[in-house]
Amino acid sequence: MIELAGALRADLTAAGYTASALPGLWGPAPDAALRRGSTVAAARALDAGSGRGTALAALAALFVLGRPLPVAEVAAALPTLGIAGAVELGLVEAPGDTVLSAVELRPHELMDSDGVTEWWIVSDPGEAMTGRPLREDHVLGVGGASRTLLGLQLPRRVRTVLDLGTGCGIQALRAARWADRVVATDISERALRYARLNAAVNGVSTIDFRLGSLFEPVAGERFDRIVSNPPFVITPRHDGIPAYEYRDGGLEGDALVEAVMRGAAGHLAPGGVAQLLANWEDRRERDGIDRVAGWADAAGVEIWAVERDVQDPVQYAETWIRDGGILPGTPDFDVLLRAWLDDFLGRGVHAVGFGFVTLRRPRRGRAALRRLERLHGPAGVSPGGLGEHLAACLDAVDWLTDRDDAAVLAAHLVAAPDVTEERHYWPGDEHPAAMRLKQGGGFARELPLDPALAGLVGTCDGELSVGAIVRALATLLEVDETALAAELLPQVRELVATGFLLPA
Repeated sequence: MIELAGALRADLTAAGYTASALPGLWGPAPDAALRRGSTVAAARALDAGSGRGTALAALAALFVLGRPLPVAEVAAALPTLGIAGAVELGLVEAPGDTVLSAVELRPHELMDSDGVTEWWIVSDPGEAMTGRPLREDHVLGVGGASRTLLGLQLPRRVRTVLDLGTGCGIQALRAARWADRVVATDISERALRYARLNAAVNGVSTIDFRLGSLFEPVAGERFDRIVSNPPFVITPRHDGIPAYEYRDGGLEGDALVEAVMRGAAGHLAPGGVAQLLANWEDRRERDGIDRVAGWADAAGVEIWAVERDVQDPVQYAETWIRDGGILPGTPDFDVLLRAWLDDFLGRGVHAVGFGFVTLRRPRRGRAALRRLERLHGPAGVSPGGLGEHLAACLDAVDWLTDRDDAAVLAAHLVAAPDVTEERHYWPGDEHPAAMRLKQGGGFARELPLDPALAGLVGTCDGELSVGAIVRALATLLEVDETALAAELLPQVRELVATGFLLPA
């Protein structure tokens, strides 16, 4: 396979088959329609465009739009691999004079602190290409959840990474940029075949692929980092309910997320970090994000859980029934919706949260991090995602843990470069009616300011210590210095922990 994958890589490179080139074949509006699952506009634009007859257009028509092409056209687009090689890799079928794509093959681009990286990813074709509901052992390509986790991965060098439930292998490829060795596991042999092919096509040889459920393939091993986009979708466990391997973990409710968290805690090296996407149930007896924190507490690990969105049971069920290709208004859709709602009712579920969880095994034997947040809405403008921000916040937590209040007062801080202050005035007033501190990157947090905190943040340029600034503010505001320090220090710690203020 390695030789054939190298031949494919050569042909894709020669054709200019890149993430930035494809939209140029059909334009922005058809490209947006493609992301919504419709190929019609892109196909029309491709037929009418100036790129017709090129290898790039042939590869896009075959592997993105799923159009049958003449053998001669495909052979010209894959001169090194050839039709026979493409058949051997499982990319195409060639009955007679026509070539049919058996896969989806797309380029994907990621920007991070190391620059721009691009991968070619082979996966099962989606509904847009086949026009049919997904098979239960469908191997998903790079979707929205995958891109979220790609952006969350910490851009820090480590020795070992575990990618749990690797699917098409995209997270393992990302992790391999920052690790000496990556172990990627999956319960699906079909998924591992795709993942091995994707590693080979992209010239990555540092990934050890293993078959098995959850942590069974890595029993007794520990890792510096664990990443997982697990099959977290909450699905009724009844006969007749489709169970898709890429999204359904086979356990009731959100028990799969609990299993992944508890297992990750036992496979982290001291100081090791696990990052996973998750859904959790808000139940009558306990809030969902609190339940998640309880699993981390029981496992003895630090936790930072962030809920990014929430859906009621009806919305949630409709989302995932449609995801499997069953359309509203059909008898099958109604049967599945009833099953989902009965399942939620049985556990007293009134909402489902979407988000991600960061776990860390303490180095010093005690937990320093326990944050549970609901941060709905868009994040800030952070090229490559939130990974750099998360890493900086973890470092900030360690910095704060090592310092008592006296040490924080002695520290010199600076405002982060993405931080701005917003002031609102009533017409004609000299003093602002409201002030807010805003973060341009990270989670785009906004915090209300009073005059004392605004004065402290505005003076944090690295020249004066926090204590010196507090003394000056106490004199200016004519308040007790000790009382002002007691009021401001918790706020300073929070501003450091969330990236508004940085150690100079």
